[in-house]
Amino acid sequence: MMNARELLLAYTGNVSDPDAAAELFAEDGAIELPYLESLGGGWRFEGREGVRQLLVGLLQTVPTFGFDEVKILIETPYQVFGEWSVERTTATGRPFSQLYMGRLVAENGKIKLLRESLDQVRAARAMFPNGVADIPA
Repeated sequence: MMNARELLLAYTGNVSDPDAAAELFAEDGAIELPYLESLGGGWRFEGREGVRQLLVGLLQTVPTFGFDEVKILIETPYQVFGEWSVERTTATGRPFSQLYMGRLVAENGKIKLLRESLDQVRAARAMFPNGVADIPA
């Protein structure tokens, strides 16, 4: 049974494989990206299928998505907090550069919750056709 550190490393190492990454989550597990709501999107992705769909969509936008560096800053057997970064290019050729930070909660060897934060301005510049001009009012 994996602990929180092992789950985070497995997730970040398998993020480009939506099926494998989703299997790391509990049936009622979730990824939360609370600030995505400010860009007009959903912010909570529940269950393995919700996680899988989030990652499938991300890979459509950033086909070579993957994390380059993972730093675990705080850890217990059941929770970790860390940072993970990505430097890639979107399908439209824009740079996608992010430093995520997040907290993972493990339960029974699965991810119960992964709450992440990222730079919304960088995300809008990379993902919206007109960059930050497309951020909803």
